[in-house]
Amino acid sequence: MDSIVVVGSVALDSVKTLWGESQEALGGSAVYFSLAARHFARVSVVGVIGKDFPKEHRHMLAEKGIDLAGLKELPGKTFRWVGRFGRDLSDAKTLATHLNVFAKFRPKLSPAQRRSKVAFLANIDPDLQASVLDQMQAPDLIACDTMNYWIHSKPEALRRILGRVHIFFVNEEEAKVLSRQPTALAAARVISHWGPKVIVVKKGEHGALMKVGERFYSFPAYPVESVKDPTGAGDTFAGGFMGYLTSTRDYDDISNLKRAVLYGTTLASFNVEDFSTRRLENLARAALEARFGEFVDSLQVPGGAARPRPLLTEARR
Repeated sequence: MDSIVVVGSVALDSVKTLWGESQEALGGSAVYFSLAARHFARVSVVGVIGKDFPKEHRHMLAEKGIDLAGLKELPGKTFRWVGRFGRDLSDAKTLATHLNVFAKFRPKLSPAQRRSKVAFLANIDPDLQASVLDQMQAPDLIACDTMNYWIHSKPEALRRILGRVHIFFVNEEEAKVLSRQPTALAAARVISHWGPKVIVVKKGEHGALMKVGERFYSFPAYPVESVKDPTGAGDTFAGGFMGYLTSTRDYDDISNLKRAVLYGTTLASFNVEDFSTRRLENLARAALEARFGEFVDSLQVPGGAARPRPLLTEARR
């Protein structure tokens, strides 16, 4: 298996939704990404935690084959996020953010991580993202994510990092704000001029839009009836996408990129079915492949010009 180095947050989240709540549960962009990508590739985490980080979380991640040698422990408390979701599950209300040791986070890659061929820069300070790339030797594939805070506070630094990456993950609202465009299509087109060859616009329950070169591809979301907690869905999507793409060793093939979107969507559909990382922790590859197969089958459209049987008109007779 090829390896991916992921740089991002490891957190303890407290989340409330219409379905319930969780307190001090495992979270963070690097965690969600890793639990998704592990199905396809070795994952090496670069992050920071405090002395209070529960040992059971660390053990669980290690048992899943995730390399935690780059997860540094510092005196102090682990990064914490408190949020709430209402009926609009795409709109997270941040109630409190306590950076704690994450405020001192300065990513330092090991010699092995420097040699990694694939890197994912989660939604951290774009200057820190740049410092990670400065440490890497010759990566073949670089992807990054961002968030509104960095779009507003460090737009120039973000523009610079976009000139150094191959794939950019961004949600629809962030894409519009960043590009100052009214639609996802227009936003992706503008952002592509800044560097990324592939732009994936995440649209939550409405699926995803991918721009590759001059072509656009639209994908639905996997239908989930009970969404308990959407926290980390975007990072899970990116983990599935990057994990699968890494496993193919072919980053230019359109078919691979399309399947990467579908694997990312499938993994995100599992993630939202329970709070925190509970659903991802014990997800078996067989269950993932079964749902992926169902998803792909639901998207198949038969060719030919055969006239379909008139089910609706027959039903009225």
